Amino acid sequence: MLLAEASGEAKTMFAGVPSTGINQRQNYMQLTGRLLVIFMFLTLFNFDLSLLPFLGLMVGCVFMAGVAVGYKTKLCAFILVVWLAVFNVIVNPWWSVPSSRIMRDFLKYDFFQTMSVIGGLLFVVALGPGGVSWDDYKKRW
Repeated sequence: MLLAEASGEAKTMFAGVPSTGINQRQNYMQLTGRLLVIFMFLTLFNFDLSLLPFLGLMVGCVFMAGVAVGYKTKLCAFILVVWLAVFNVIVNPWWSVPSSRIMRDFLKYDFFQTMSVIGGLLFVVALGPGGVSWDDYKKRW
């Protein structure tokens, strides 16, 4: 997503002619970034039938669907950032487990995996959904 933001519009042979401002490469790279964040989110499923992890992932799936299709993308991504941050601290408290127990390593792995999803969602909050999204399509109506 950072590469998409940094890429400029291609130069044309028609100097001085106004362009539409549409950078298709950037739009498709932002769509790809959104989809890859969703795949990262899906790795958080660990099929634990406890109430809190199951509830957390189901709420996350609702907002992640909004990010996937680009509907209220910045809002959905921001809510997911807050939700996953709180969820992560409650469900994966690796710092409270003694270092001699193997469970500490598993919790630490899950904690930082969730943090990577949060980082990807922060990119979505900062850059927006791009041109291939429901929000952009509604603007053209």
